Amino acid sequence: MSDPTWLKAYPPGVPADIEVSRYTSTVEMMEESFQKFADRSAFSFMGKELNYRQIEELSRTFGVYLQGLGLAKGDRVAVMMPNVLQYPIVVAGILRAGYTLVNVNPLYTARELEHQLKDSGAKVIVILENFAATLEKCIAATPVKHIVLCAMGDQLGLLKGTLVNYVVRNVKKMVPDYKLPQAIRFNAAIAKGTSGTLKKVTIKTDDVAVLQYTGGTTGVSKGAVLLQRNLVANLLQADAWFQPALSKIPTGEQMNVVCALPLYHIFAFTVGMMLSMRLGGKLILIPNPRDFVAVLTELAKHKIHLFPAVNTLFNGLANHPDFSKVDWHHLVASAGGGTAVQSAVAKLWYEKTGCAICEGYGLSETSPIATSNPVNITEYTGSIGVPVPGTWLKLLDDDGNEVAVGQPGEIAIKGPQVMAGYWQRPDETAKVMTADGYFKSGDVGVVDERGFFKIVDRKKDMILVSGFNVFPTELEDVVSQMDGIMECACVGMPDAKTGEAVKLVIVRKDPAVTEEQVRAYCKENMTGYKQPKVIEFRTELPKTPVGKILRRELRTK
Repeated sequence: MSDPTWLKAYPPGVPADIEVSRYTSTVEMMEESFQKFADRSAFSFMGKELNYRQIEELSRTFGVYLQGLGLAKGDRVAVMMPNVLQYPIVVAGILRAGYTLVNVNPLYTARELEHQLKDSGAKVIVILENFAATLEKCIAATPVKHIVLCAMGDQLGLLKGTLVNYVVRNVKKMVPDYKLPQAIRFNAAIAKGTSGTLKKVTIKTDDVAVLQYTGGTTGVSKGAVLLQRNLVANLLQADAWFQPALSKIPTGEQMNVVCALPLYHIFAFTVGMMLSMRLGGKLILIPNPRDFVAVLTELAKHKIHLFPAVNTLFNGLANHPDFSKVDWHHLVASAGGGTAVQSAVAKLWYEKTGCAICEGYGLSETSPIATSNPVNITEYTGSIGVPVPGTWLKLLDDDGNEVAVGQPGEIAIKGPQVMAGYWQRPDETAKVMTADGYFKSGDVGVVDERGFFKIVDRKKDMILVSGFNVFPTELEDVVSQMDGIMECACVGMPDAKTGEAVKLVIVRKDPAVTEEQVRAYCKENMTGYKQPKVIEFRTELPKTPVGKILRRELRTK
């Protein structure tokens, strides 16, 4: 196969491919970091820091506790926690003990949680007590036999930990009443594990590391089976890709990574936690990214080098009056993903930080990174960049044929980071995998002559107006550039005349902005069939915990 065009866009020093066989597992990678960076701070949370040696010891001890439960190699352990210090300890413990991690969204309802626990067959769940009431409602219908209960202050030391737990439980009332008499406390589980030795488990490249459930925003949530080699590959790809930016960090200065996205989400899991550990960085854990005052107060205490985030987070922070309290001069990479970065947001972020948002693209099914803009860009490209090392992309029509350059088609991805399939769903796996090993993403894209790809939308979000395809992302990008607009979203609504029509929902930055002004702006910037039939103003848009706008909720409300 000839060299693809996009390799010409790679910065000097970034390889065309990666050597996946360098490591057999994520465990091998983590243990290398534990040894190599033992005395460096690994995680920072509410003023408390744990170094790599402490993470090694605590995760080993937690692994001993899990092995003592009599689980078989590969058994699933669910983790339902926000960004707290126990998360990396528990995850490293699960993987080192030879089990499979099942990441669970802490904001799930009992119905959603029950589905995921039953579907994954999880025998153990590690859960923050704030969400225990949800578990209580569905535990009887699941295969879960063991519950480990965590509290916010568990790892903050006796005095601070007790105070934090008191405030969370009694002042902020964040822990609804629950009854789970069979549960063991996290610190008690750690104490149990201190008396044993972690049994060495042979972990192979094809063993399942993580079941990463798809967001369920487009249907029933399915578990993407990520093998050890899938995650190893994506970490090596990310490592290689970010090097030109990371080389700007002064010698001897530790890289600090912001983790404001929830760790159970694959973007934060790989590009936040796992990559930071791989590179010996310090991960700054932000428990609630929606509290912009608290986020910026915390970030002001650190030098910030790498910031993975989604469009809504970049936008919210950059528009906040406290933004300048943070010294952004040390920022070498702003990684945008999870959802499209809008040009107005990218422009504002660059003006305020001097560090361009490097937009990438990926899915739970690709561990997640599939493409990224080169990290040495100095301006917004409006694209998702080029495939990362060892990755191939092509665009397919409805019959599975490759489309011509400049024509829209479904993005199909091939590479060592692509999942093995959906957990116990061969039917669903068959729908998304091609005969030649490409994963069909469900996203519509175009590619230019240089090999840069651009998302035009999700297949199922496309609006069909009188036979014309309208892509919401394009409209949202245009409208978000209008003065006085904070953010917006477009959806299709049934229309007797045109089949579907465009509904535009707006959050104003300036309350004086009127519907007439928006209509005049749209008329000036969009062809007739793309213009919104209905314009609605709201104080906020419905979003997933990661910050993706939930278009389906806008359709029903």
